[in-house]
Amino acid sequence: METIGLLAGIGTLPVEFIEAVKPQGYRVVCIAVIPGVDPKLSEIADVYYDISAFKLEKVIKTLVKEQVREVTMIGKVTKEWLYKSHTFPDFRAIKLLNKLRKMNFKDDTITLAIVDELAKDGISVLDQTKYLKPLMPGPQVFTKKQPTKEQLADVAFGFEAAKAIGAIDLGQTVVVKNQAVMAVEAIEGTDACIRRGGSLARGGAVVVKTAKPGQDTRFDMPAVGLTTLHSMEESDCAVLAIEAYHTLFAEKDKVLEEANKKGIVILAVEGTHE
Repeated sequence: METIGLLAGIGTLPVEFIEAVKPQGYRVVCIAVIPGVDPKLSEIADVYYDISAFKLEKVIKTLVKEQVREVTMIGKVTKEWLYKSHTFPDFRAIKLLNKLRKMNFKDDTITLAIVDELAKDGISVLDQTKYLKPLMPGPQVFTKKQPTKEQLADVAFGFEAAKAIGAIDLGQTVVVKNQAVMAVEAIEGTDACIRRGGSLARGGAVVVKTAKPGQDTRFDMPAVGLTTLHSMEESDCAVLAIEAYHTLFAEKDKVLEEANKKGIVILAVEGTHE
């Protein structure tokens, strides 16, 4: 039986990944690298560990011990947690952090540095989309409620804005209203961005999430799910637009059921993907 590794963050996507690969005969070794992962992971993974991302040497040596040669990184691991964590990094993580201090702490820079560390021990990082393509829908309106002409104009404007912030590795999400940007995603993450932007818009905001130009599909693919919808509900946002073919839509049935009850519009739009 072929073994595949999973470095799991927060959210349901790590669970959906395991549920996608196990029927194909894979043995899954899961390492939760951040507190608060889905508890179901420990039940459905063949082997489960709870090791902080700051214990980089232990994470990698555990993968080697379990004979993992391919790994995927799925789930939220926010920079906010990285900055606030009280876990003391091991020597390998300290060396990595010192290397990053001479470069930058952009999302892609951090993750690519981890990819390089894994490669030193013969472990390659898989394309996140390899087993999750069914979760990446094409262009369509998912909800019963259709977007208005004005909302579609906001979607188009927000799409360009999201691509612009993605180009500088700032984030993937913007909140707009009347073609004015209410909020852009930064270190606080998507949900806090939505709540902040929706609050500033005072109702009726449009949330747009896209892949970055030149998105590395091995990590940080844009994703939405129930927590996204709940953040929109809390701040009275009206529309969620995702980039078709390039966004992971988790818990889609549950999301659409709730969105239809709340009168929230959800659609996927296609753009030029660099």
